[in-house]
Amino acid sequence: MEQRTRTAKIQEYLYRHVASSSIPKQLHCLALRLANEHSTNAAARLQLPSAELVPALVDNSYFHYVLASDNVLATSVVATSLVKNSLHPAKIVLHIITDRKTYYPMQAWFSLHPLSPAIIEVKALQHFDWFSKGKVPVLEAMEKDQRVRAQFRGGSSAIVANNTEKPYVIAAKLQALSPKYNSLMNHIRIHLPEMFPSLNKVVFLDDDLVVQTDLSPLWDIDMNGKVNGAVATCRGDDKFVMSKTLKSYLNFSHPLISRNFDPNECAWAYGMNIFDLEAWRKTNISQTYHYWLEQNLKSDLSLWQLGTLPPGLIAFHGHVHVIDPFWHMLGLGYQENTSFADAESAGVIHFNGRAKPWLDIAFPKLRPLWSKYINFSDKFIKSCHIRAS
Repeated sequence: MEQRTRTAKIQEYLYRHVASSSIPKQLHCLALRLANEHSTNAAARLQLPSAELVPALVDNSYFHYVLASDNVLATSVVATSLVKNSLHPAKIVLHIITDRKTYYPMQAWFSLHPLSPAIIEVKALQHFDWFSKGKVPVLEAMEKDQRVRAQFRGGSSAIVANNTEKPYVIAAKLQALSPKYNSLMNHIRIHLPEMFPSLNKVVFLDDDLVVQTDLSPLWDIDMNGKVNGAVATCRGDDKFVMSKTLKSYLNFSHPLISRNFDPNECAWAYGMNIFDLEAWRKTNISQTYHYWLEQNLKSDLSLWQLGTLPPGLIAFHGHVHVIDPFWHMLGLGYQENTSFADAESAGVIHFNGRAKPWLDIAFPKLRPLWSKYINFSDKFIKSCHIRAS
């Protein structure tokens, strides 16, 4: 019975890994069609933003949002929901950061689907002066990270075939293979002060969320000198989402962690964060982040669960201003116990977890909150057979 239970658990981990790591053919199709459109249609190659709006990119009287993603469809949902629900769309500047392969499809999409009067900037990482000069610590850390992951030879089948390791160890190794955890898009937020040297404050948005209200009041929040405005995840009644402390993410059996942190201290959420870049530049947050990435690599990835939140919890330790939970409802990608009505009433909902709304494993009850911001009659959406359900 123990052996059967172990096998069943490992199979479940494997199926989850495959379902959440694969790129649906519809999204692949969309990127290819947009890349083709970029090469053949001048209207898909517009400068974003247009020349007369460029000064707004460094004007602190605007509301500046930053979104880093290589997923065109997900980015379009965030952008559309942000602008449609804004009371001041003409004051919005959305800085979209993407990678080299997605730059042309992303530019084509927003050239052909403008969200006026909001100002949209699409930039690839290689376009940032800071990024192309000298050494970028997060890149060095990721190269070392890839070398550590290279020990998982043979991929998922070899990991699952191991008969001696415990299921949770196998689950961690499968997670280590996920492209998401080794994506530069995931780590880039730690370099926001260098990437936007002229800006004082930005709101950072993940690509798996939906904005359901006007976000301009976030600029009126007094951060009391703190760097990161975030929702705390141990103050609500929902045990699925709001019961996270540091021990939920960090490995307190490791002396490096247990010596430096309190396991019962409240955690906070990445995904919708207000970053005071002026205050950030006066700290050593980015250096702390890279120091702990190094320590984790030296410890064979044993200091925390995978992802960018655990090193973020460490780097921003003591620099977080807690904001109202209304601004960021979590967990819609790993549980469906949150009712549709509750999710609909939140300011921002976040599909963090494996069941992303663009995947087949999305929860049908919650997916309409995301899909309502897609125009399913759009020619690109239709031609790639992207459907509401």
